[in-house]
Amino acid sequence: MSNRPVSSRYTDVVALVILLALVPAIAAHTPYYLRIATLAVVYMGWTVGFNLIFGHTKQLFLCLGALAGSAAYVTAVLSQQLQLSPWITIPIGVAAATGLGVLFSYVSVLRGLGVIFLGIVTLAFSLIFQNMVLGLRQFTNGETGLVTRDLGFPLLDHPVAAYYLFIAVLALALLVYCFVMDSRMGFAFRALSDDELTAELSGIDVTACKIVAAALGSTVFGLFGTLYGLYNGIVSPSLFSFVNVDIPVLISLLLGGMRTRLGPIVGAALFAVIEEFVRPFGQLSVLVYGVLLIVLFVAFREGLVVMLRKAFGFSQFRELFRSSG
Repeated sequence: MSNRPVSSRYTDVVALVILLALVPAIAAHTPYYLRIATLAVVYMGWTVGFNLIFGHTKQLFLCLGALAGSAAYVTAVLSQQLQLSPWITIPIGVAAATGLGVLFSYVSVLRGLGVIFLGIVTLAFSLIFQNMVLGLRQFTNGETGLVTRDLGFPLLDHPVAAYYLFIAVLALALLVYCFVMDSRMGFAFRALSDDELTAELSGIDVTACKIVAAALGSTVFGLFGTLYGLYNGIVSPSLFSFVNVDIPVLISLLLGGMRTRLGPIVGAALFAVIEEFVRPFGQLSVLVYGVLLIVLFVAFREGLVVMLRKAFGFSQFRELFRSSG
């Protein structure tokens, strides 16, 4: 556990939230740019969750869109079919995503699945999820999707208010991440990310660590996925496809830096900019993302935050972009 005062431990998080809160002052007069900023915050939240799942415990979930989408669809379907308030259905949807994450993690540990095999299993579930959504069209409305504008969450109908809500949820996710990494569980995560066998031999409960990381990360995906579906005004298969969720999150984490506090934030912000540059390419943008992923995996594994921390030796910079390790 860290011996630094609480005020100094969370300075970077507070500074980040203040910086993000100033964005509407620049972008509020242009709805398009405000929407890009909001989507960037959603990417940040998802990448924080994936940092726990993959960055710290090496669980390659390739069903990130399915986790976020399952929460969004459960919320929308229950709200429409049973006429329930979103305040009731949102927790149910998030719990569904959390349960799926825990199930994948538990099965992975129980069956001794490695990183690649877990990736294959979760990728298969991602395909199953997409086909379920298309097949159960009496509930999901198939490819068209479900309209979520009038489900009883008016705050997300106002762009600026929605942006600040996403910032609040992101700040909560970061504070939970900081608290976990400053606890004994965080020490176990660091040992696990260094060498799983050595961590297990030293008495660390690897199964519990992986399940906790999967539960926390999946909860973040479910919460952001549900709110994003309500904010978007429609929940559809394309909104939570592999291309629109998994690839951006993978690139964001690798670009910013795994196992760092601010790496997911920096990476997601950069990806939002990259996405705007490649948008004119249409379907070829997927090719660009594929090439970028290969380059990141092969030559840029540490990420931008770690590279900057190594390049600049003065303490303030290192403190601001410190690693969780």
